[in-house]
Amino acid sequence: MRQVILDTETTGLNPATGDRIIEIGCVEMIGRRLTDRTFHYYINPERDIDAGAFAVHGLSREFLSDKPIFAHIVEELIEFIDGAEVVIHNAAFDLGFLDNEFALLKRAPFRGLTAKVTDTLLDARQMFPGKRNSLDALCERFAISNQHRTLHGALLDAQLLAEVYIAMTRGQEDLSIDLIDYTVGTDASGHTKALPTELKMFIAGEEDCLLHEKILADIAKVSKKDPVWSPSR
Repeated sequence: MRQVILDTETTGLNPATGDRIIEIGCVEMIGRRLTDRTFHYYINPERDIDAGAFAVHGLSREFLSDKPIFAHIVEELIEFIDGAEVVIHNAAFDLGFLDNEFALLKRAPFRGLTAKVTDTLLDARQMFPGKRNSLDALCERFAISNQHRTLHGALLDAQLLAEVYIAMTRGQEDLSIDLIDYTVGTDASGHTKALPTELKMFIAGEEDCLLHEKILADIAKVSKKDPVWSPSR
């Protein structure tokens, strides 16, 4: 399975009012492993940068003045993305800008190039309801170092998001394998020991069950969405 993890930086928050993409960064992942292929460009937006946006990414109009315009990198972007699943944090934001850039060039929407779009922000909100789910917060939650990230940068953020995505989607079977001690249940010669014939079974009491139901109800209330364990899902 081929996936592309993508991030952009922009002149502001709204493409409908003329804001443009000024940086795009992508990393390629095949079979849940990063390859050495990346796609990264700074882009001349041919307009000013909002002060709030500049405070986030530090990219000035002067710095971008000699960079290519979006029309000059679009074919390379199409080739890099074509047919891949695209993974984005807060996909609605980036897709809105990408579709706008493609529309300005009288091209079909960007999202039509992809096999699928996965939004890690939506997935994180399902996994961690009521918690902070920014990229920085997820890096902290999964013990992924982002100390070198003083400002937002599209390629750096895409690389961090790739690590976050792998951590978020690691199956329970992977965690179990990591935790198994294969020496347990063997004798000194390495032969498997016989398991005990009488195993103890512990059953939760009524008080424990009621407390469990209360915790589940509290989680559902905070998330304001039907939890994954709800009978209606």
